[in-house]
Amino acid sequence: MDHYDHSSVITGGRRPRRTAVRAVTAVAVVLAVAAGGAYAAGLGPFERDTGPDPAAAEQARAFLADWAAGRLPSAADRTTSPGTAQRVLDSFTTGLDISRPKLTAKAAAEAEDGTVTVPFTARMPVEGLGTWTYESKLPLREQSDGGWKVDWRLSVVHPRLSDSEKFRLEREETEPPEVSDRQGTALTGAEFPSLGPVMAQLGGGGEGTGPRGAIQLVDRATGKVERTEARFGARTVRDDGPVRTTLDAGWQTAAEKALAAHADGKNAALVALRIDDGEILAVANSPSSGFNRALSGTYAPGSTWKIVTSSALLLKDAVEPDDVVDCPKYLTVGKRFQNVELSEHPGATFRKDFTESCNTAFISLRDRLDDGELGEVARQYFGVGQEWHVGAPSYDGSVPVPKDETEKAASMIGQGRVQANPLIMASVTATAVSGTFHQPSLTAGNEDTTRTTPLPRGVVTQLREMLRATVTDGTARVLSDLPGEIGAKTGTAEVSDDQDNNGWLVAHRGNVAVACVVEEGVTGGGSAGPVVRALLAAAPADSE
Repeated sequence: MDHYDHSSVITGGRRPRRTAVRAVTAVAVVLAVAAGGAYAAGLGPFERDTGPDPAAAEQARAFLADWAAGRLPSAADRTTSPGTAQRVLDSFTTGLDISRPKLTAKAAAEAEDGTVTVPFTARMPVEGLGTWTYESKLPLREQSDGGWKVDWRLSVVHPRLSDSEKFRLEREETEPPEVSDRQGTALTGAEFPSLGPVMAQLGGGGEGTGPRGAIQLVDRATGKVERTEARFGARTVRDDGPVRTTLDAGWQTAAEKALAAHADGKNAALVALRIDDGEILAVANSPSSGFNRALSGTYAPGSTWKIVTSSALLLKDAVEPDDVVDCPKYLTVGKRFQNVELSEHPGATFRKDFTESCNTAFISLRDRLDDGELGEVARQYFGVGQEWHVGAPSYDGSVPVPKDETEKAASMIGQGRVQANPLIMASVTATAVSGTFHQPSLTAGNEDTTRTTPLPRGVVTQLREMLRATVTDGTARVLSDLPGEIGAKTGTAEVSDDQDNNGWLVAHRGNVAVACVVEEGVTGGGSAGPVVRALLAAAPADSE
């Protein structure tokens, strides 16, 4: 766990107006909200001697960051009409079942009258259906005090939103396909309720009888449909019987019971998969309806990410398990970071830092990795951030290059803008202990476009030893009385000042890797630990 805050700094002075239309190429920044919190987007460098005033583009990006993160009052304050803007932003997604928007700024352009336009791409995830993607523009006007504001109008939100027209979501009720496990055993929603969000997304890899719907532009007064903006779901009908999955009824039963008994009513999810081929044995979500957190959630993975960070450090011989890497109570890198319960371990080895999940020790090693190296290792060796074809919609992770030293420090411990979910972290664990990434799969015959490199055997041996020590002598002792050579890593991920931390635990035993997250679980060992323990205690040994 780490404690930090973050705010974007709008910079840039005034300059003479341009008379010609110019464009300045800026690095597109994708802004996304995680179920476990989000950082505001970095406001990158701009050239001062060409193109629009950098402060205008920065204000546009800050507006998009606030909108994407759900900070609507702050976003509205960046416009010329804060009251109206907030009401519209609040109401725009009402009834559309949209969450976690992603807003990508493009190159800014200046008009002859001195106004600046920043086009952007909006990706609006519609729960259970897909993503509504469209293009819009932010007009910006310089204010009397020299600052810039978004010149508010309805078309800022969507180019066809107007006083007379709005958007409506129409869902087409469809029956989920019949589903069976790897042995042909029927899996029903009545018997396996937490599979509900998954079953709704199955159907020939998403090409069959999955959910369907549309975003429609309608007349505000009459409700008449003016046009269809986006359609979701295929219209083919399956005629080849139940969808055969890789799931195992025994593991799924154990997963359902573990969440029901130990998630304490909190939002939670877990995934169990086979290490040798990536086939998914269990997917469980709590609550059992709605969002598929297990496969599509976007969370900061917290200290479970130290598996990837350790891999990056070990790969380049930047540290050895027996090297002394001091673990102080606090470490300041722009902001103060600390350890769970303010723990400290003077003179600790790197192995001890791993088993006790010492944030400050890992952060102190940040200079031994290049800025983009953590993301490169995650992608090259663990497949994180590549496009996965699992057999159902999934979020495949993100590890952006940190924009500053504070964010780099946070990324070392799975915070900042690092994003994952139980599917990703179960796969990360499987890769760490086997050395080879296998694209996870829920159905057979999925396309695999991933390209990865095996981890060196020496690194795998070191990772396995540290994961095992975390169970026998570290923060995952909740699993220590179970049979088998279990290795594990706990994680506690900070969300926000007014929310408790998310709790994580990943583990492996035999040929199975497991990952669990419990939202607002406070600590990984205390919340996700009992869930994973119950799962492993009840899971069928013959499937490992």
